[in-house]
Amino acid sequence: MQNEIAKSLIEEINQNIGIAHKVARIYFSESEDREDVIQEMMYQLWKSFSSFTGQSKFSTWMYSVCLNTAVTYRKKYVNHKIQPLNIEHNQFALPDYEDKEEVMSQLFYAIANLSVLNKAIILLYLESMSYEEIAKVTGLSKSNVSIRLVRIKKELEIQLKNKI
Repeated sequence: MQNEIAKSLIEEINQNIGIAHKVARIYFSESEDREDVIQEMMYQLWKSFSSFTGQSKFSTWMYSVCLNTAVTYRKKYVNHKIQPLNIEHNQFALPDYEDKEEVMSQLFYAIANLSVLNKAIILLYLESMSYEEIAKVTGLSKSNVSIRLVRIKKELEIQLKNKI
């Protein structure tokens, strides 16, 4: 029985491993920090799997655990200076710009300057999660998610206009 649960968890994590990498990329610019926090995320997923009730999708629950782990890890182990993020791969679909890599880099830099909670909200939004799913992961109300997204988009737009 325990072996089946472990296999199930490992299978689900492998299918959704990109979640951990995306969250780590949003919160940490150094590859060593990203590797460490991903390892901590895997530990927290393993430790808290018994609390997964199946009332939401596994990916929604995984986002919640990974985001909470990243925020906690950042507070405990990394200094509080915001560092620009180095973009290695495109993670989100953008319209065709001449220099898509540069636009992605500027977008991630702008996201890095957001508050901890706003980073989580915009990451989940860019992952095409519904407002309801974002509310479940963040613990906010659906209307609060909607209001915050409007403000976050305006803040990012201002930051990107100043860069481009």
